[in-house]
Amino acid sequence: MNRIFTLQQRILKVIDEHQHIDRSSAPSLDWERIHMISCAKVGYLLAEERGLDPVLSACACAVHDFGRILTGSQENHGQAGFLPVRQFLLETGLFSKGEIDMISLAVANHSKKGEVGTPLEELVKDADLIDYASYGQTFKRQEQIDRFQRLSARQQKATPKTNPITTPNPF
Repeated sequence: MNRIFTLQQRILKVIDEHQHIDRSSAPSLDWERIHMISCAKVGYLLAEERGLDPVLSACACAVHDFGRILTGSQENHGQAGFLPVRQFLLETGLFSKGEIDMISLAVANHSKKGEVGTPLEELVKDADLIDYASYGQTFKRQEQIDRFQRLSARQQKATPKTNPITTPNPF
């Protein structure tokens, strides 16, 4: 099995183990399951576009809300996930120490949408927003809105103005 699939299987087990946590201040566990998987897909695609390791990026996106899964709280869930995700990743045996360090840092800082971090941190922040918006969710913080607007503007500039299916080939 590949690392993304294996990691996601293990996260699903962790989610199942935390059914008892009060989630009144956080999204449902159904959301956590869906967001974990779809955010990883978005992260994989962004990584290919940005020249980062797509598998490592997808894995970082899959675990970015680990703190919220464990605590049932939205508040400070990035920081709350830092140490537990390190231990979780170590126990999977899927990652090197350096990879665990990079992923853990991305988990800790993914909510800081107004700050600039490592390329992996930036990718996780962007994948998180793109995935969240793709389900019709609205952003609550101005830094999320600003970042998403920058992402949208960048995407519009990168999108070709012609349709390759209907535009004749000049050759």
